[in-house]
Order: sequence, then structure tokens, then C-alpha cells
Amino acid sequence: MELGPSLASASPPAGGLAPPPPLAPPGKEQQVAGVGILLQISMLVLSFVLGHVLRRHRFYYLPEASASLLIGLVVGGLANVSNTETNTRTWFNFHEEFFFLFLLPPIIFQSGFSLSPKPFFANFGAIVTFAILGTFIASVVTGVLVYLGGLTFLMYKLPLVECLMFGALISATDPVTVLSIFQELGSDVNLYALVFGESVLNDAMAISLYRTMSSVRSHAAAGENFFMMILQFLETFVGSMSSGVGVGFISALLFKYAGLDVDNLQNLECCLFVLFPYFSYMLAEGLGLSGIVSILFTGMVMKHYTYSNLSDNSQRFVSAFFHLLSSLAETFVFIYMGFDIAMEEHSWSHVGFIFFSIIFIVVARAVNVFSCAYLVNMSRPEHRRIPLKHQKALWFSGLRGAMAFALALQSVHELPEGHGKTIFTTTTAIVVLTVLLIGGSTGTMLEALDVVGDENPSLEHSQNYEDNNGYMPPTYEEGTSSGGGLRMKLKQFHKSTTSFTALDKNYLTPFFTSQTDDDDDEDFSGQPQNRRVRFYDQ
Repeated sequence: MELGPSLASASPPAGGLAPPPPLAPPGKEQQVAGVGILLQISMLVLSFVLGHVLRRHRFYYLPEASASLLIGLVVGGLANVSNTETNTRTWFNFHEEFFFLFLLPPIIFQSGFSLSPKPFFANFGAIVTFAILGTFIASVVTGVLVYLGGLTFLMYKLPLVECLMFGALISATDPVTVLSIFQELGSDVNLYALVFGESVLNDAMAISLYRTMSSVRSHAAAGENFFMMILQFLETFVGSMSSGVGVGFISALLFKYAGLDVDNLQNLECCLFVLFPYFSYMLAEGLGLSGIVSILFTGMVMKHYTYSNLSDNSQRFVSAFFHLLSSLAETFVFIYMGFDIAMEEHSWSHVGFIFFSIIFIVVARAVNVFSCAYLVNMSRPEHRRIPLKHQKALWFSGLRGAMAFALALQSVHELPEGHGKTIFTTTTAIVVLTVLLIGGSTGTMLEALDVVGDENPSLEHSQNYEDNNGYMPPTYEEGTSSGGGLRMKLKQFHKSTTSFTALDKNYLTPFFTSQTDDDDDEDFSGQPQNRRVRFYDQ
């Protein structure tokens, strides 16, 4: 998305360079800029108002994300067929650099910042299994199926590495529609934690996999590809996570000992808090790591440790600020994604590739969810296992969104023209299909599965979730069947999360925060609550 009038010609074709813009009088250029910004603001206002009306009337067949995408599609379609001046259209070009540097960071940070540690770490083993192992499985299964489809002449043939790149980018899920319906209708707190936790870590995993595959393609050393891929992925993911966690801990110590929680320093306190996430993001990017992974873990650490060291007024401000910024960025992304889909040049010559890719990602998502659920259930007592209806809800919540679209647009510049355009067009079709059709039927599907309307992920339920009949957290001392070595290893992995909770409560929280023992319990919700607990008494 271009925010300045640097391009004054029609939208360039994907993978191509825009011709130099013709010189325009300063007055004309300023007028074009004003019209472009006016259209942007108008679409944002229309999207927020329409979303409010839809939520108020509980019309779940057109979720807010779908409405924003439709608005962009309609406006983009009108602009595409119009014979008016094309300068205004350059204000709506979707540029992946702008997406990754300015729009995605507040969305990802808010995802980590709005995670409450108690339910997240109680389900940490399952969340990591679905987000890390599951995303890897989905990427490989999708890539291999697409490659085999090309070998059997079912679809357009791509090299194996490019198929794996496509599998990685299309495995990035965006269950914003499902989560919003969970919040409206209420759902089991365990299921909400799984869906939300998986979506948070899934984006980071997909980006790391995509960058790893892209690097392997550009450094084609035949005998070392596999080992280099594993090594580079671990370097990217673990390094980015360490960078984000380190920045989060530094911010916690700064706010604990700097004495900024007084009235006349509130502006300074808020400014520093807002700057730390972008510092984490740019630090990771500067080190050649993943800024998305880094800012995600920075958000988690800053919510759990740094946030409690702020004054009451600053807590309210930063919570509202990041929630506002994330909502604007998310709506902005869906609108302009729809606009760019209508404006961009697509390669519709390989319809078979699109059709079979849709089938393959459905199969890969099923393999991902049901295989990972089987592994998780192996380590849990029978009465705490993930029910089949929750597994189906997890499978159905795998919508594709802005992350997959941005990575596909990036692939246009990295792959040969025919291959990149085919992947971009296929991803576009999948995003539109999942957001509009599957997203619109989500409410009906979840009600048919009977997974909504039981429990609302709110404070009163989170306080008692350990006593419910769900599947969290597992108790390892009570009766379990006599499983083999794999079952025991899985038990130890899940049990380690309990040890981390004790470590956090006894050592990390007292060291990095000033909160007392009475403030340990936090409310759980997918979005920040208006009620804020006072963690720090001046």
C-alpha cells in the first residue's frame, strides 16, 4: 500500500516495476493525495460502522473481516473498470514491505500482549504441538501433495522447493472470524486458548518456514539442503524468540527500577512502553532474524512482566492504544487486500492448480489437527482429552488471511514470473473463499458442533477453569493407562509446563515485577478487558 504519491501511474503488474510517474503540477498532486486519503478514511469508517451493525444484529453470515474484504473488492472493482484518472489508484497499491513493517507489527504484538499467561501456559504443550509441529506438518503435506499433483499432470507443475514455499505461506491461518464468534457466543475456555494460542504462534512459524525455504532455493547446495534448512530454521526461530524475550525482560527491569510510575512522568512512561515493541522488531530485522517472531514474544513478556510495573493510568492507556492500533491495522489490511485483489493482474490460466490446492490444504489441515490432537491426548487422562468436536472446530478455524496474501505477494518477486503469479492467484482465491464462504458459515458450523454458548472466556470462568470437566491442565499423578515410551515422553513435555509455571511464580515474577502474591491471577480474554487490576502500588 502506497501512502505517498510516489507512483502516479496505474497499478503495476505483480513482479514488475512501475514506470516513472509523469510530472504533475503541485496543486494537482496534492488534490490526488487528498482524494486518495479521503477514500481510505471513508472505507475504514464504512467498515467499522458495518461491522458494528452486523455484530449488534448478531448476523454471523457476514463477519467483520469478510465485510471489510468485500468493501475493498467492490471499491477496487469500480476503480478498475473506471476510465477516470489513474493517479488516485496508486494510493491503494498493496506493498508487502509496508505490510510487514507497519501494519503487521501492531497486530502481532497485540496478539501476544492480549494473551493471559495462566490459560496459555496451562495449554502450552498442546498449543506448541499444534502451532509448531502442526504447521510444519501442514506445510510439508501441502507442498508434497502439490508437487505430486504436478508430477501426475493434475495441475501446473512447480519445483519441489517452490511447492514447499507455497505450503509454508498457505499454512498461515487467520481465525479472526472464529475468535470473534467465540467472544460473541461464548465458548469453552480451553478451546479458545487452543485456537487463539495456535493462531498467535502459527504466523511466526509460517514466516520462519517460508524464509527458510526461500533461502534454500537461493542457495541450492544439493547434498546439504535438508540440514541447512533445519539449522537455518532453528537459528531464525530460536534467535528471534530469544531477541524478543530479552527485550521484554529489559523493559520490565527498566520500568521496575526507573521510578517512572508517577503522575508527571506518565507521558514518558507510555512513550517508552510503546517504543519497545518496535525496538524489538527492528532489532531482529537488523540481525537478519524474524521481527514478527521477536515482537510476538516481546508482547507476551511485556504483558506478563512489564505491564504490572506501570502506573494505573499508563496501564489503561497502553491497553487501549494497542487495541486501537491493532483494530485499525487489521481492518486496514482486509480492506486493502480486497482492493488489491480487484486491481492486481492475476494468472487464471491454471484453474486446476487452484482447485486441487484448495482440496490439498483442507486435507493438510485435517492431518495437522487430528494427528496433533492424537499426540496431545496420548499424554492426558481420558477425562481431560481434547474432544472430537473441539478437534473439528480447530480444523474448521483454519482460515487464510492477510499473512498468506502478503507472503504470496512477496513470492511474486522471488520466483519466476509464471510460478510466482500462479501461487499469488491461487492464494488470492483461497483467501477470498475461506474469508467469505467458510467465514460466513462459521457460526452455523460451531453451533452444529455444540462448541459455543457453553462457557465464555471471561474472568469468572477463568477463575474456575481448573475445576471444569474440560482437558486442562492435566494432572499426571492420577490414573493413566500404561502407555509406551512415546506416551511417557509426551507426559514429561506437558509436565514441564507446570514446572515453568512454578519457576515463573517463585522466581521470574518477583525478580521482574513488583506485584504481590494477591495479584497472580489475571483474567482471560482474547481481547483486553476494560477492567484493569492494579499490580503496582506506588
